[in-house]
Amino acid sequence: MIYGAMKFSIGGSLKLAFRPWVEGLENVPAQGPAILASNHLSFSDSFFLPAVLDRKVTFIAKSEYFTAPGVKGKLTAAFFKGVGQLPVDRSGARGAGEAAIKAGIEVIESGGLFGIYPEGTRSPDGRLYRGKPGGLARVALATGAPVIPVAMIDTEKIQPPGQVMPKLMRPGIRIGKPLDFSRYHGMDGDRFILRSVTDEVMYEIMKLSGQEYVDIYATAAKRQIADEAKRRAEAEKHKGTEPGTQG
Repeated sequence: MIYGAMKFSIGGSLKLAFRPWVEGLENVPAQGPAILASNHLSFSDSFFLPAVLDRKVTFIAKSEYFTAPGVKGKLTAAFFKGVGQLPVDRSGARGAGEAAIKAGIEVIESGGLFGIYPEGTRSPDGRLYRGKPGGLARVALATGAPVIPVAMIDTEKIQPPGQVMPKLMRPGIRIGKPLDFSRYHGMDGDRFILRSVTDEVMYEIMKLSGQEYVDIYATAAKRQIADEAKRRAEAEKHKGTEPGTQG
């Protein structure tokens, strides 16, 4: 009931204000389990995708959204629960991964739609990064559920970092045909199979999105960007303290 109310209010508002265009809705089954594997450009991805689907989509979210203290914390927790988010503790990398996999399997076994971002985090620059094999592939191979590649398009342009007010523009959602990995069912302990399955899904997402593909993890790219920014800041700091310069 809460999800329906949230979908009507938030989803309806998003569709009215931004008018997202959609291709391939027929590729999402009307019933039965499936995994929606999407690129990740913006915080809003988890709202635009459910807004255009008739069925409930369950994503995972960091547990901090559900445990913050005070009235604001309770309202935040209620909001994320209402829009179909499941809390996952990310305090330990391995523990977080196992919790996410367990959550995904439970959603699939209940006949639902499980949404996941194989990149593991938002793209830092709009490009598509290497998918992490631990979550998507393991859920797919453990359950035999079909994987539906999804491409979010231009959602990162709606509210770039540092911009307070969102830009009213039409983002896009392109949904590909389901991928069947039942031939690997039960082989979720083979890391080569996990890598192969993940790469196949990422290739389909790349074709749908038109993004440039970068064969490193997005988390590594973010570290590189942060390190470069730190180096530039240090260089500017030392430049300002060199003899003969004015500070």
